[in-house]
Amino acid sequence: MEITSANKKKKVSLKNVIILVLLTVFALFTLIPFFWMISASFKTNNEVFAIPIQWIPKEWHPENYSVIWDRIPLGTFFKNTAILSIVITLVQLFTSSFAAYGFSKMNFKGRDTLFLAYIATIAVPWQSYMIPQFIMMRQLGLTDKLLSLILLQAFSAFGVFLLKQYYSSIPDSLAESARIDGLSEWGIYRRIILPLTKPALASLTIITFVNTWNDYMGPFIYLSSTENKTIQLGLKMFVGLYDAEYALIMAASVVSILPVAVVFMAMQKYFVEGIATSGVKG
Repeated sequence: MEITSANKKKKVSLKNVIILVLLTVFALFTLIPFFWMISASFKTNNEVFAIPIQWIPKEWHPENYSVIWDRIPLGTFFKNTAILSIVITLVQLFTSSFAAYGFSKMNFKGRDTLFLAYIATIAVPWQSYMIPQFIMMRQLGLTDKLLSLILLQAFSAFGVFLLKQYYSSIPDSLAESARIDGLSEWGIYRRIILPLTKPALASLTIITFVNTWNDYMGPFIYLSSTENKTIQLGLKMFVGLYDAEYALIMAASVVSILPVAVVFMAMQKYFVEGIATSGVKG
């Protein structure tokens, strides 16, 4: 029996090693375009598409990263994108968490019907209400203003769904006990629910921040002046003005993804837990 048990452990261990090796290979394979982009950003334009590919440049050109700031107002684009990403993320965290609390911990007539109707809006394609939204913003005089994008993305049905699923895993007895002790709904939400939902909040933070930072169509539709453009529009402008300077384009692309990488690395330990728990509870 002991030999059989030892053999099973060896088989399980070998299986885990094989799975780990395969996952590592697949992960490295998906990172190949990023490695190439980083490598190209330190080359000259003629070396970017050299065949065979030179993964390590013969001569390093770190000055590419200083030149791009002089070619276009990259600092302005970064500032606008950071404002949109941070503000929209914070607003969505508040509105989504507050709505999720109401749908999961408060009882009122028509709660489930209202929740289903709200979540059903996820299935409505953005293209179907893109024009009405633009007309509405134009009538309010908010075109070519960052405020228009903030208002349009202040609420997220996906965010409400994600947090509601996580909130449902928290025992209702905690909220009931707090009500008996005289704690208000706002107090329950702030002192009990929020501290217990850090993984879900971190997941929503990463998703919202990345989507906002990488958004192209929204800023393209509502923002027209150079001083209000975002980093994605700035990259498109850069490609249009310097379409043959591939090394500089790669350098600008690398710089544009750094904030996203920082946010993800800072919150990655909560991300998987938040997504997994939100998906199985409810």
